[in-house]
Formats: sequence, C-alpha cells, structure tokens
Amino acid sequence: MTATLAALRKSRRVSQLELSLRTGVSQRHLSCIETGRSRAGRETLLALLDALGATLEERNQALLAAGYAPAHAERALDAPEMAPVRAALAQLLHAHDPTPALVLDGDYNVVMANAGLARLLALLGLPAEAMLGRPLNLLRAVFAPGGLRALCVNEAELCGELWARASREAEHLPRLRALLDELGAMLQPWGAVEPGGLPVLALRLRAADGRVLSFFSAFTSFGTPLDITLASLKVEHLFPADEATRAALA
Repeated sequence: MTATLAALRKSRRVSQLELSLRTGVSQRHLSCIETGRSRAGRETLLALLDALGATLEERNQALLAAGYAPAHAERALDAPEMAPVRAALAQLLHAHDPTPALVLDGDYNVVMANAGLARLLALLGLPAEAMLGRPLNLLRAVFAPGGLRALCVNEAELCGELWARASREAEHLPRLRALLDELGAMLQPWGAVEPGGLPVLALRLRAADGRVLSFFSAFTSFGTPLDITLASLKVEHLFPADEATRAALA
C-alpha cells in the first residue's frame, strides 16, 4: 500500500499538499499513510484514489494492497452479466451501417465491428474475413511493418496523432505501454505536418482502385462504468468526410 498510493500520486504529478486540499485529509496524515505509519480506512482510501483519478484496475490494486476487498469486477465481454452491454454495443454498430464502426478495448484490440468495417477493408483490397475473423489489434494493424499506414495518404498526420493518443493512455496502462515499446522500436519519427482544411483530423486512405477515401471519427464510451472491462471499451465511429467516400460505402 505504501508504494502504491505514493506511486499513483507521483505518476499524476500531484503533491501531497494538493492531494490534501482535494480530499480534506491532512497532509500529515497523508504522509503517514504513504510511509506506512498509519493505515487509511477504506472510505478514506477510496476518496484519495478518486481524487487522483485512478483507473478502476488501479483502485482494485490499491485496495488489495491495503488489505481490503476489491471494489470492481472484471468480467469477460461474453459473460452473461454483460448481455445488456453487448446489446447496446451491437445497436450502436448496427445503427452506424453502412459506415464503419468498431469497438476497441483498452489495449486497442478490436472486440466488435459492424459490416461497414468489413466493407471498408474490402475497398482497400484487404482480406476482411481473415482480418476480422481473428484477434485484431488496431495498433499492430497500423504500425507493424507493412501495416495499414502504408495506405494512409496523410500518414505523418494520422499516425502521429494516433501514436500520441495511445501514448497518453499508456501512462496508466502497463500492457498498452509494453505494446507501444515493442512497436516503437520499428518506427521512424514522423516529420512536422501542416493542419488540413477540415476542422477535425481526417483519415485519408487509398483504396484498391486508386480512389482516396476520407473519414473523420468520433468516440462513444459508457458514462459511469463500474466494471474494469466496461471502463476500457470505446466505440470508434468513422464518418465520411466527403460525398465520394459516402457513395463508395453505400
């Protein structure tokens, strides 16, 4: 517990004084908790973790280290209790057809997708059934040698943003950090890019027939997840950025 709370606080770049002001726990008491001279009660510990913005997984680890039962379950997406969640995700995916949409977990694994994504892969000349019929990691698919980034017309702009986003998320996700370290060893840095004409970043992909398909994306996540798996999930919706792309997907 001593190292866990202190490590979480330092990883968020929060001083003991600031955490004390956020929670109403005296700085002296907080120091005693971190050094092991005092044991935080469960409610106090949860308040400290909440003030630090700890992930559900980090909260469980801190509670266990302090001798308390974990507060959050981690169910598989196919567990019976997750049926309403799967139904909601399926509804979101189906409603977005014929435009691509996919569900990503915290490690950027594609756990669900709609028919629009398979249609896009086919337009790109990629084996949609093979790619979606096995575990697919979006970061591997993009950044591995010979990956999807070779089809990006605006590779530096798109890949730089995707890498930066994943790196920010990886600060508190060890498995994602390990994946980025593995992929980063094979990458060269991207140069500076000029902003595009759209008010959002466009994903521009070259199709098998030479056409350029252009998209922008939006994300949907669950508002108040109480399950570790559920907290990691996000739906990425791709929207056509021009009429030519809309027509190609119709």
